[in-house]
Amino acid sequence: MTPRLQNPFKLAPEGTKAMMALEASFKSSGLEHSLMHLVKLRASQINGCAFCIHMHATDARKEGETEMRLYMLNAWRESPLYTPRERAALAWTEALTRLADTGAPDSDYELVKAQFSEAEQVQLTLLIGAINVWNRLQVGFRAAHPVEPSAAR
Repeated sequence: MTPRLQNPFKLAPEGTKAMMALEASFKSSGLEHSLMHLVKLRASQINGCAFCIHMHATDARKEGETEMRLYMLNAWRESPLYTPRERAALAWTEALTRLADTGAPDSDYELVKAQFSEAEQVQLTLLIGAINVWNRLQVGFRAAHPVEPSAAR
């Protein structure tokens, strides 16, 4: 894979600055860091963003996420490893990431409404929107994830 641009973020410094400010706002959003990692990782899986999958899986592990929950994330609906709050967030993540196909169904919103305050619902939706923007930048410009020597075969 050949990157299409070497550093797209330097080419749009104001937009990048705005995206970084949005990311910084999530720290005080009331959303758990572990939940945010799962949301970012799941959206990145759906979008096929290797760069972001690598980043968010690595970050989640560093913050104590278990390997098995990361492995099972793609099949979260069939796994008992996720809390009702995480399940609601993951359903909303999938619905909004696949918006053209889902239309953000009421059933998924009802799950979110039951688990998150109104302010948290907005923060979660902003988080999902942000990771989708990052995925589109990384996939669109073919950003390569780092490769640890032990991972290359």
